[in-house]
Amino acid sequence: MTDPVPTAAAGGSLTVVIALGANLLVAIAKTIASVITGSASMVAETAHSWADFGNEIFLLIADRRSVKQRDDRHPLGFGREAYVWSMFAAFGIFTAGAVVSIWHGIQELITPEDATDFGIAYIVLAVAFVLEGISFTQAFRQARAGGKRRGISTGSYALTSSNATLRAVFAEDAAALIGLALAFPGILLHQVTGLAAFDAIGSILVGALLGGVAIVLIDRNRRFLIGENPDDGLRNDVLGGLLERPEIERVTYLHLEYVGPGKVFLVASVDIVGDDTETHVAYSLRRIEESLRQNEHIEEALLSLSTPDEPSLEVA
Repeated sequence: MTDPVPTAAAGGSLTVVIALGANLLVAIAKTIASVITGSASMVAETAHSWADFGNEIFLLIADRRSVKQRDDRHPLGFGREAYVWSMFAAFGIFTAGAVVSIWHGIQELITPEDATDFGIAYIVLAVAFVLEGISFTQAFRQARAGGKRRGISTGSYALTSSNATLRAVFAEDAAALIGLALAFPGILLHQVTGLAAFDAIGSILVGALLGGVAIVLIDRNRRFLIGENPDDGLRNDVLGGLLERPEIERVTYLHLEYVGPGKVFLVASVDIVGDDTETHVAYSLRRIEESLRQNEHIEEALLSLSTPDEPSLEVA
């Protein structure tokens, strides 16, 4: 299997907890700065950080609920809970972050307000950059490790991985750092020129950035909720593993579908070695299925018999 993810306790939750703590500290600092300075960009950054803080709570819930053991009513487990709660978090970015930032920026353009104490704004932006950078570093390390395992770039892994919480934290923290870079020139130009329009434009740009990130995250979670197939590397690994089993002569059908972070549902048609009786073949299939379920990344495995005329699958 080529897309394993750490358990919630080991990796995923640590990334979310670090992001949660960083966003709380940053949100408090930005709130104080926005009240003192009256900067539109700082108000946008404040909305952004409080939205991120709320979203991390959703992601913690996603981590906890997605690792629950399956039961009779949920034969494919609870893994898709991660995509449901991550979807809530993505909607939070869009509404509490993007909409508020853009709306406040437009209001500032229409009715400009005086801003003061710019030094405080710069200090808070610098502190926020450090804290967000620490959080992003943790998410980046986790994504880079996964990317190396799959032989793809860090960004590609974060975008395509079945690990919804990692993708959300990676995207949110990257957006936060870019947002700070957008807010700084807006505040600086406001101070230098005395024109609040620059500050307002900074707020609108931050909102547009958050809106774009939210749309990407919503789309990725939507894909996993309706059934995302793993990449060719994972498919080849699973197919190769089946063909290496001494009981299996060939495989004619293979379906893999993510049912949670690092968890797949496997359906395959196989040709069992020899020409045994129906009863013995049925027992052989059940033994193979049970063996496949021992893999921590296979939530469920169902095998059926191939017909002689079906073409064999080969590892690409």
